[in-house]
Amino acid sequence: MSTSYLPATTDSIAQALEAKDTSGAISILYRVLDDPSSSPEALRMKEQAITNLTDLLRQENRGEDLRSLLTSLRPFFSLIPKAKTAKIVRGIIDSVAKIPGTSDLQISLCKEMVQWTRAEKRTFLRQRIEARLAALLMETKEYSEALTLLSGLVKEVRRLDDKLLLVDIDLLESKLHFSLRNLPKAKAALTAARTAANAIYVPPAQQGAIDLQSGILHAEEKDYKTAYSYFFEAFESFNALEDPKAIFSLKYMLLCKIMVNQADDVGGIISSKAGLQYVGPDLDAMKAVADAYSKRSLKFFETALQDYKAQLGEDPIVHRHISSLYDTLLEQNLCRLIEPFSRVEIAHIAELIELPIDHVERKMSQMILDKKFAGTLDQGAGCLVIFDDPKTDAIYPATLETISNVGKVVDSLYVRSAKIMA
Repeated sequence: MSTSYLPATTDSIAQALEAKDTSGAISILYRVLDDPSSSPEALRMKEQAITNLTDLLRQENRGEDLRSLLTSLRPFFSLIPKAKTAKIVRGIIDSVAKIPGTSDLQISLCKEMVQWTRAEKRTFLRQRIEARLAALLMETKEYSEALTLLSGLVKEVRRLDDKLLLVDIDLLESKLHFSLRNLPKAKAALTAARTAANAIYVPPAQQGAIDLQSGILHAEEKDYKTAYSYFFEAFESFNALEDPKAIFSLKYMLLCKIMVNQADDVGGIISSKAGLQYVGPDLDAMKAVADAYSKRSLKFFETALQDYKAQLGEDPIVHRHISSLYDTLLEQNLCRLIEPFSRVEIAHIAELIELPIDHVERKMSQMILDKKFAGTLDQGAGCLVIFDDPKTDAIYPATLETISNVGKVVDSLYVRSAKIMA
């Protein structure tokens, strides 16, 4: 910061806005913050200067400068109400989050602010920063640390009965348990979030996040129709707010349509008024998968997976369900192809299905182990030998039924004899 300060007035703020370049405006705003005056008007102008400075530093992607700004403002925070302090702190942290590749910086910044809020006994602000820190730790896959932080935080917030924050924490806990593949706890945490949300007014963005998580959990349980309705509700909330999460809700809606064998509906949803706003690689990826599934073509499926690797492979939700769909389609096609044969070359099957031989061989061995069909792989000859379906002998079930009936007769006779003897 410059040693010579500018008075915290409207004229100084206007001077910063009229600066020829960004660096000049930033320098002026720093000098405004150096003004030692603590009059109500000066404090109000400094708040405006902080807001403008935060926006400029974010535009310049100067994350470290934002961190330094937050540290240097601590004496200023003692002069303004706690609610305004919380707004400024959270605003600066949000600005850092908008700069790409700053996950580690955000985590260290949140940890610093948690220590400061503890020292200053600012419980309200600390709880919200800790919730933000837990979300960041989850994104960086530090699940153990995030879970430890959340378990302590949720007890504290329940004791204070801060329902709005409790909804955020329960929802975050549900996402964390889902990432750890603990579905029962993920559902329990989501139920707790819904219960807390029913008692208060929940902002549309937060309600959309709850619906999105509900859809994800229902999809995980293969209840795709219910999941679709939740994704639709989430999409409407995010679309009204022009939130970027709308595209994910729409993508998951299309995924549900494919999974319930209604792939033909995908094109209609994309070409609808709401869908046309989000036309791009994500929707193109789902359209390619829907076309491949409609044609029952594994070749087109493979092409879609390669062409849209980022959209299909890097999204864990889509990847998990698409992988399951691909396996099902592959098994159906293989069963259909080997049905006429009792012995067939693996190379011939691979040629018919248009997939690599090693891929087909690996899948058929897995299907044999899973007892999807009876057979064996003769790897020396490069052939698949299919066995006839074994005929079940009806004598064994009949024998078991006879023994069971005899047992009932003996038990009945024993009861009668016991009554006579008595």
